[in-house]
Amino acid sequence: MKLSVEISKYPLHQDYIPFIKDFIDRLNEHESLKVITNTLSTQIFGDYDEVMAVLSAEMKRSYERFGKAIFVCKFLHGDLSPQD
Repeated sequence: MKLSVEISKYPLHQDYIPFIKDFIDRLNEHESLKVITNTLSTQIFGDYDEVMAVLSAEMKRSYERFGKAIFVCKFLHGDLSPQD
């Protein structure tokens, strides 16, 4: 089953850009996922189980490395990625 996720990270830190960039860079390391980033959010497309596992691991890693942050997510069934 395919999954589409839109996620935004809001670090509770004054210098927030490095915290967000680190999270996005780690998502992009997973070659089997399609990751699209814009100025408002990051969209992730791929196999349901893999997307959920990656998000779980990377969100946990963010909390462990950088402390408090808010993640806002939308989950949609299917691959709704833009056609290339």
